[in-house]
Amino acid sequence: MRLLADVAAGTLTGFGETVAAVFGKGGSLPAADKREGDGATPLGIWPVRTVLLRPDRVAGVVTRLPWRWLRVDDGWSDGVGDPAYNRPVRHLHGFSAERLWRDDHVYDLIVVLGHNEAPVVAGAGSAIFLHCTRPDRAATEGCIAVEKGDLERFVGMMAAGDSVTLV
Repeated sequence: MRLLADVAAGTLTGFGETVAAVFGKGGSLPAADKREGDGATPLGIWPVRTVLLRPDRVAGVVTRLPWRWLRVDDGWSDGVGDPAYNRPVRHLHGFSAERLWRDDHVYDLIVVLGHNEAPVVAGAGSAIFLHCTRPDRAATEGCIAVEKGDLERFVGMMAAGDSVTLV
């Protein structure tokens, strides 16, 4: 299944339903123009890779995708000089890395998308996820965000081989 994320419409469509979505505070741009820290959502077709679940905040989420529980020290490298750039890491990490275990609920459920992965190009953007919205529905740092209940439903229907098309 290919989900459609429409930046202009502010929607994510898949499995016969369309839900409200928010995108990067830097707008959207072609993936070739994406740069670390620009806040932009990269346009393109991104394979769905895996799901990360916060064990103390999500229960009963069923998925056919590969998944694992988040750990308190989980991170995602956004350090351009890091050999592990745009890959999962553990804190304390010697380079800049986003913390995935957060006080807010944004990363209670994360769908990792296959942006900038084969090969990874340092500085071309990292940690492009499908995750939960903030309560104020604020724009993201470049990810796609939807309401937690919507994301739980979609994750329950996703399977290996699915992708998200960002237009």
